[in-house]
Amino acid sequence: MMHNLQGIIRKSVNNVTNQWDRLGYIANDLANYNTKGYKSVRFEQMLNEDGYLTGAIRSDHRVGSVQVTSNPYDVAIMGPGYIPVVSKFGEVQYTRDGGFKQGKNGYLMTSDDWIVGEGIQLPTNCYKFEIKANGDVMVYDAVGAKPKKAGNIPLVQFDNPEELEQGGLNKLVPTEGSGEAKLVVDHEYFAQNNIENSNVNIYDNVSTVLRLNASMLASTRLMKVVDDMYNKSINIRE
Repeated sequence: MMHNLQGIIRKSVNNVTNQWDRLGYIANDLANYNTKGYKSVRFEQMLNEDGYLTGAIRSDHRVGSVQVTSNPYDVAIMGPGYIPVVSKFGEVQYTRDGGFKQGKNGYLMTSDDWIVGEGIQLPTNCYKFEIKANGDVMVYDAVGAKPKKAGNIPLVQFDNPEELEQGGLNKLVPTEGSGEAKLVVDHEYFAQNNIENSNVNIYDNVSTVLRLNASMLASTRLMKVVDDMYNKSINIRE
Protein backbone atom coordinates (compact mmCIF):
# COMPACT_ATOMS: atom_id res chain seq x y z
CA MET A 1 0.00 0.00 0.00
CA MET A 2 2.76 2.42 0.97
CA HIS A 3 4.65 1.67 -2.23
CA ASN A 4 1.54 2.47 -4.29
CA LEU A 5 1.02 5.77 -2.48
CA GLN A 6 4.64 6.74 -3.02
CA GLY A 7 4.31 5.83 -6.68
CA ILE A 8 1.29 8.11 -7.05
CA ILE A 9 3.21 10.97 -5.43
CA ARG A 10 6.22 10.42 -7.70
CA LYS A 11 4.04 10.45 -10.81
CA SER A 12 2.23 13.59 -9.63
CA VAL A 13 5.54 15.35 -9.01
CA ASN A 14 6.72 14.25 -12.47
CA ASN A 15 3.54 15.64 -14.02
CA VAL A 16 3.83 18.99 -12.25
CA THR A 17 7.52 19.29 -13.19
CA ASN A 18 6.76 18.67 -16.86
CA GLN A 19 3.89 21.15 -16.79
CA TRP A 20 6.15 23.79 -15.26
CA ASP A 21 8.73 23.21 -17.98
CA ARG A 22 6.05 23.52 -20.63
CA LEU A 23 4.73 26.70 -18.99
CA GLY A 24 8.22 28.20 -19.17
CA TYR A 25 8.41 27.70 -22.94
CA ILE A 26 4.95 29.18 -23.42
CA ALA A 27 5.92 32.20 -21.31
CA ASN A 28 8.99 32.68 -23.50
CA ASP A 29 6.82 32.53 -26.64
CA LEU A 30 4.42 35.12 -25.25
CA ALA A 31 7.35 37.37 -24.30
CA ASN A 32 8.55 37.22 -27.94
CA TYR A 33 5.15 37.81 -29.51
CA ASN A 34 6.36 41.15 -30.96
CA THR A 35 9.85 39.91 -31.88
CA LYS A 36 10.30 40.02 -35.65
CA GLY A 37 10.91 36.64 -37.26
CA TYR A 38 10.70 34.76 -33.95
CA LYS A 39 9.75 31.07 -34.15
CA SER A 40 7.62 29.62 -31.38
CA VAL A 41 8.59 26.49 -29.47
CA ARG A 42 6.37 23.48 -28.82
CA PHE A 43 6.82 21.31 -25.74
CA GLU A 44 5.32 17.98 -26.73
CA GLN A 45 4.38 15.66 -23.88
CA MET A 46 4.43 11.87 -24.13
CA LEU A 47 3.16 9.28 -21.68
CA ASN A 48 5.57 6.38 -21.20
CA GLU A 49 4.50 2.81 -20.57
CA ASP A 50 5.41 3.21 -16.89
CA GLY A 51 2.93 6.06 -16.55
CA TYR A 52 5.50 8.85 -16.36
CA LEU A 53 5.41 11.94 -18.56
CA THR A 54 8.33 12.98 -20.73
CA GLY A 55 8.67 16.02 -22.97
CA ALA A 56 10.28 16.87 -26.28
CA ILE A 57 11.06 20.37 -27.54
CA ARG A 58 10.11 21.19 -31.12
CA SER A 59 10.49 24.54 -32.90
CA ASP A 60 7.59 25.67 -35.07
CA HIS A 61 9.15 27.05 -38.26
CA ARG A 62 6.00 28.06 -40.09
CA VAL A 63 6.30 31.48 -41.74
CA GLY A 64 4.78 34.30 -39.69
CA SER A 65 2.64 37.07 -41.10
CA VAL A 66 4.49 39.58 -43.29
CA GLN A 67 4.14 43.30 -42.64
CA VAL A 68 4.83 46.00 -45.22
CA THR A 69 7.14 48.74 -43.98
CA SER A 70 8.68 51.89 -45.44
CA ASN A 71 12.18 50.94 -44.31
CA PRO A 72 14.49 49.86 -47.18
CA TYR A 73 16.66 47.97 -44.67
CA ASP A 74 13.78 45.61 -43.87
CA VAL A 75 13.67 42.33 -45.76
CA ALA A 76 11.31 39.37 -45.29
CA ILE A 77 11.87 35.78 -46.39
CA MET A 78 8.79 34.70 -48.34
CA GLY A 79 9.35 30.97 -47.87
CA PRO A 80 11.54 28.50 -45.97
CA GLY A 81 15.09 29.40 -45.12
CA TYR A 82 17.37 31.48 -42.93
CA ILE A 83 19.92 34.23 -43.32
CA PRO A 84 23.41 33.49 -41.96
CA VAL A 85 24.84 36.26 -39.81
CA VAL A 86 28.33 36.56 -38.33
CA SER A 87 29.37 38.03 -34.97
CA LYS A 88 32.46 40.15 -34.47
CA PHE A 89 34.13 36.99 -33.13
CA GLY A 90 33.42 35.05 -36.32
CA GLU A 91 30.59 32.94 -34.91
CA VAL A 92 27.90 32.05 -37.48
CA GLN A 93 24.23 31.78 -36.54
CA TYR A 94 21.00 31.98 -38.52
CA THR A 95 17.96 34.24 -38.40
CA ARG A 96 14.71 35.19 -40.11
CA ASP A 97 14.68 38.63 -38.51
CA GLY A 98 15.32 40.88 -41.50
CA GLY A 99 15.24 44.15 -39.59
CA PHE A 100 18.71 45.22 -40.71
CA LYS A 101 20.64 48.49 -40.54
CA GLN A 102 23.75 50.11 -41.98
CA GLY A 103 26.41 49.62 -39.36
CA LYS A 104 30.09 50.31 -38.94
CA ASN A 105 31.96 51.06 -42.19
CA GLY A 106 28.67 50.85 -44.09
CA TYR A 107 28.13 47.10 -43.64
CA LEU A 108 24.63 45.65 -43.62
CA MET A 109 24.09 44.38 -40.07
CA THR A 110 21.47 43.01 -37.70
CA SER A 111 20.05 45.21 -34.98
CA ASP A 112 22.63 43.78 -32.54
CA ASP A 113 25.60 44.31 -34.88
CA TRP A 114 26.06 40.91 -36.53
CA ILE A 115 27.24 41.15 -40.15
CA VAL A 116 24.81 39.84 -42.75
CA GLY A 117 26.27 37.06 -44.89
CA GLU A 118 29.89 37.42 -45.85
CA GLY A 119 29.74 41.20 -45.54
CA ILE A 120 27.77 43.60 -47.74
CA GLN A 121 29.21 47.11 -47.71
CA LEU A 122 26.91 49.96 -48.72
CA PRO A 123 28.47 53.27 -49.76
CA THR A 124 27.60 55.87 -47.16
CA ASN A 125 26.75 58.46 -49.83
CA CYS A 126 24.80 56.26 -52.25
CA TYR A 127 21.53 57.62 -53.60
CA LYS A 128 19.62 54.43 -52.78
CA PHE A 129 20.00 50.68 -52.65
CA GLU A 130 17.75 47.83 -53.72
CA ILE A 131 17.47 44.26 -52.45
CA LYS A 132 16.41 41.93 -55.23
CA ALA A 133 14.23 38.86 -54.72
CA ASN A 134 17.29 36.62 -55.12
CA GLY A 135 19.21 38.54 -52.44
CA ASP A 136 21.39 40.67 -54.70
CA VAL A 137 22.00 44.09 -53.18
CA MET A 138 22.24 46.82 -55.83
CA VAL A 139 23.37 50.39 -55.09
CA TYR A 140 22.70 53.55 -57.10
CA ASP A 141 25.14 56.47 -56.92
CA ALA A 142 22.68 59.03 -58.28
CA VAL A 143 19.30 59.42 -59.96
CA GLY A 144 19.37 57.59 -63.30
CA ALA A 145 22.74 55.94 -62.54
CA LYS A 146 23.27 52.30 -63.40
CA PRO A 147 23.13 49.99 -60.38
CA LYS A 148 26.25 48.35 -58.99
CA LYS A 149 26.17 45.05 -57.12
CA ALA A 150 27.36 45.43 -53.54
CA GLY A 151 26.88 41.80 -52.58
CA ASN A 152 24.28 39.10 -52.02
CA ILE A 153 22.24 38.16 -48.97
CA PRO A 154 22.60 34.36 -48.78
CA LEU A 155 19.72 32.04 -47.97
CA VAL A 156 20.23 28.62 -46.41
CA GLN A 157 17.95 25.74 -45.47
CA PHE A 158 18.23 22.73 -43.15
CA ASP A 159 17.02 19.16 -43.61
CA ASN A 160 15.28 19.22 -40.23
CA PRO A 161 14.76 22.81 -39.03
CA GLU A 162 12.72 21.66 -36.01
CA GLU A 163 16.00 20.50 -34.44
CA LEU A 164 17.57 23.97 -34.57
CA GLU A 165 18.30 25.40 -31.15
CA GLN A 166 18.00 28.94 -29.84
CA GLY A 167 21.25 30.86 -30.08
CA GLY A 168 21.85 34.55 -29.54
CA LEU A 169 19.18 37.22 -29.66
CA ASN A 170 16.52 35.85 -32.05
CA LYS A 171 19.03 33.58 -33.75
CA LEU A 172 19.31 29.83 -34.25
CA VAL A 173 22.21 27.39 -34.24
CA PRO A 174 22.35 24.04 -36.05
CA THR A 175 22.56 20.72 -34.24
CA GLU A 176 23.38 17.19 -35.30
CA GLY A 177 19.66 16.58 -35.74
CA SER A 178 19.06 19.65 -37.91
CA GLY A 179 21.90 18.88 -40.31
CA GLU A 180 24.26 21.40 -41.86
CA ALA A 181 23.19 24.61 -43.58
CA LYS A 182 22.66 24.23 -47.33
CA LEU A 183 22.90 27.26 -49.59
CA VAL A 184 19.79 27.91 -51.69
CA VAL A 185 20.46 29.15 -55.22
CA ASP A 186 18.14 30.47 -57.94
CA HIS A 187 15.41 31.53 -55.53
CA GLU A 188 13.19 34.60 -55.31
CA TYR A 189 12.28 34.57 -51.63
CA PHE A 190 13.38 38.02 -50.45
CA ALA A 191 11.01 40.98 -50.23
CA GLN A 192 12.46 44.39 -49.44
CA ASN A 193 10.41 46.89 -47.42
CA ASN A 194 8.74 43.96 -45.65
CA ILE A 195 9.30 42.32 -42.29
CA GLU A 196 8.16 38.95 -40.95
CA ASN A 197 6.34 38.96 -37.63
CA SER A 198 6.62 36.15 -35.09
CA ASN A 199 4.49 33.06 -35.67
CA VAL A 200 3.33 32.92 -32.04
CA ASN A 201 -0.41 32.24 -31.76
CA ILE A 202 -1.29 34.20 -28.65
CA TYR A 203 -4.82 32.76 -28.39
CA ASP A 204 -3.64 29.12 -28.48
CA ASN A 205 -0.95 29.88 -25.91
CA VAL A 206 -3.37 31.54 -23.49
CA SER A 207 -5.73 28.57 -23.83
CA THR A 208 -2.85 26.19 -23.15
CA VAL A 209 -1.82 28.15 -20.06
CA LEU A 210 -5.34 27.78 -18.65
CA ARG A 211 -5.29 24.01 -19.25
CA LEU A 212 -1.83 23.73 -17.68
CA ASN A 213 -3.01 25.64 -14.64
CA ALA A 214 -5.95 23.26 -14.19
CA SER A 215 -3.68 20.23 -14.63
CA MET A 216 -1.13 21.47 -12.08
CA LEU A 217 -3.87 22.27 -9.55
CA ALA A 218 -5.33 18.77 -9.98
CA SER A 219 -1.90 17.17 -9.51
CA THR A 220 -1.05 19.18 -6.39
CA ARG A 221 -4.47 18.43 -4.86
CA LEU A 222 -3.97 14.75 -5.59
CA MET A 223 -0.58 14.86 -3.87
CA LYS A 224 -2.22 16.47 -0.82
CA VAL A 225 -4.90 13.75 -0.68
CA VAL A 226 -2.33 10.97 -1.06
CA ASP A 227 -0.11 12.59 1.58
CA ASP A 228 -3.04 12.62 4.01
CA MET A 229 -3.75 8.95 3.23
CA TYR A 230 -0.07 8.14 3.74
CA ASN A 231 -0.04 9.81 7.17
CA LYS A 232 -3.23 8.01 8.21
CA SER A 233 -1.79 4.66 7.18
CA ILE A 234 1.27 5.34 9.35
CA ASN A 235 -0.96 6.24 12.33
CA ILE A 236 -2.99 3.06 11.86
CA ARG A 237 0.18 0.94 11.96
CA GLU A 238 1.28 2.69 15.12
